[in-house]
Amino acid sequence: MAYLGAFYRTYALDFWGFGESGKKRETYAVSDFVSLVNQFMEQLGIVHAPLVGHSMGGTVSLSVAIQYPERVSKVVVVGSPMVGSSLAPLLKLAGYRPIAFMLFNMMGVFRTGMRMYSPIICKDPRFPAMMDRDLSRTTVESFLRSISSLRRTDLSPMLPQIRVPAMGMYGDKDVIVHPLQWQPMQKGITHALIERFPMAGHFPMLEEPANFSQKLKSFLDQDFPAL
Repeated sequence: MAYLGAFYRTYALDFWGFGESGKKRETYAVSDFVSLVNQFMEQLGIVHAPLVGHSMGGTVSLSVAIQYPERVSKVVVVGSPMVGSSLAPLLKLAGYRPIAFMLFNMMGVFRTGMRMYSPIICKDPRFPAMMDRDLSRTTVESFLRSISSLRRTDLSPMLPQIRVPAMGMYGDKDVIVHPLQWQPMQKGITHALIERFPMAGHFPMLEEPANFSQKLKSFLDQDFPAL
């Protein structure tokens, strides 16, 4: 955000149930977040813009490009699942109500365990604190329902509908989303550009920030012929 903000007007929104956003809803499905992006753009008067999303945010961004194509000029996904079954087994388990409630009722133990596990997820020394902060701002319902929805998502049949420039950015050492999820993206969106980061995991923007930012800005700057 800080880097791109020098060249573009940038916005970041928290999905319902996360961060500073509202916590009291009955559903936190991927489809809800797709609607939220549309509402966000409508409220701010953003007619047409590039979308960049990380992990579930990328799955949502692609879904916006499918459901609201007039909103999206380009789309970039970072470590995002095309198929929910590509999530790490432990993460998929956390999408089941009994497991999620157990974890959140033992939040201290859970957060300690995640801090210990965090070097496997991301090598950036800032990551454990960032992850701990994000967990503290998430409710059990939003976590449970969003992961459960993401686990059941399959964008593969709809990807050929995307006609805007698209790019997938994937770390080869991702342990959260299967690192080969760029393959179904490229198969479904034949014009998609794929950037791989051999030494990065689920957070290439933290582990290879200069390389990541340069590739992202280059894509956003480029003029593409009509598709």
